[in-house]
Amino acid sequence: MTEATTETSPTETPEAPSTEAVAFPQDRDCPYHPPTGYQPLRERSPLSRVAFYDGRQVWAVTGHAEARALLTDPRLSSDRLNPSFPIPTGRLEGIRRVKTPLIGVDDPEHNTQRRMLIPSFSVKRIAAMRPGIQRIVDGLLDRMLAQGPPAELVSAFALPVPSMVICELLDVPYADHDFFEEESRRILRGSTGEEAEEARGRLEEYFAALIARKQKEPGDGLLDELIADRLRAGTLEHEELVRMAMILLVAGHETTANMISLGTFTLLEHPEQLARLRARDALLPTAVEELLRFLSIVDFLLRVATEDIETDAGTIRAGDGVVFPTSLINRDGTAYAAPDDLDWSRGARHHVAFGFGIHQCLGQNLARAEMEIALRSLFSRIPDLRLAAPATDIPFKSGDTLQGMIELPVTW
Repeated sequence: MTEATTETSPTETPEAPSTEAVAFPQDRDCPYHPPTGYQPLRERSPLSRVAFYDGRQVWAVTGHAEARALLTDPRLSSDRLNPSFPIPTGRLEGIRRVKTPLIGVDDPEHNTQRRMLIPSFSVKRIAAMRPGIQRIVDGLLDRMLAQGPPAELVSAFALPVPSMVICELLDVPYADHDFFEEESRRILRGSTGEEAEEARGRLEEYFAALIARKQKEPGDGLLDELIADRLRAGTLEHEELVRMAMILLVAGHETTANMISLGTFTLLEHPEQLARLRARDALLPTAVEELLRFLSIVDFLLRVATEDIETDAGTIRAGDGVVFPTSLINRDGTAYAAPDDLDWSRGARHHVAFGFGIHQCLGQNLARAEMEIALRSLFSRIPDLRLAAPATDIPFKSGDTLQGMIELPVTW
């Protein structure tokens, strides 16, 4: 680590009231609720201090209005090469050494990259993909039903649905899914930074080889479009395309897989809300938004201040790290009545589960479509689906990665 992230200095210690900094991140006690250890942050909302693994203190923005305002403030940077960029865990230290397209760059570079991809994730394009998504979902459910209960839903359904969809979109061979799913797991949940870095390197090698093959034998996916329209024209560098492809693949299946698995678990733990959903299918789009708010699987967004920012709650100094815990922002009582309740009647569309501002998730339309189709089909075709183990015995992921179920044993 650099001195800028380890020394205590005026640019690193937020000017907040002298309350003890809360350790961050923490594991959840229940897979769909924020960690109980974050309660002081809720009480000190909208702005307070948290301490990372190395002792560095950064700002935590927990107020909904404040988060949406700051996430659109150009004085907060996503540039991970900035030596003051906040790194909450040792496993993530390696991201400082690599320029990360889309999620780790600022405008105008970010805008240039995003505009290359927007047409492939537009509402119209995703609507055209829905029959294909339905075909994938139906095929996986056919297999589950043919094999009979019990089943492990993550590996049998929640993970392969988005994995197959993103492979089709990019034109990546799904036959390689065991490889890239395992490498993705190591990046997101590896035990050490070295393990995550080695996995990233293997994925980059994979995509470099795949792009080389596609340059000789083009396919008809998004990668092929980028090769033909951008790489050959010189408006996209080879290394940039490799890393962009890796991000699209990893984010494109990991996030939605967690939403499907954790969403299913949450619905089974809230039978009254599930019954309402079964009785009125038109509620599903609203229910997906509420699940996105309620679950907040991407539970921290990271930024670094490039200039001083005055807020009503304090001054964020240039060089200060800022973290946005989405599970707390999406449970802000000033934005949502009874925020800890799962409620299909609320309008939750202004949640920050997909982030906010210029870095708002590019694939959010695809994620919504996958969740709607997967949950509708799962509960309509297996109406007596239930957990095959006590809820308290089912493992879920730690607080330093995407939130979701490690396994989800079910029966019917």
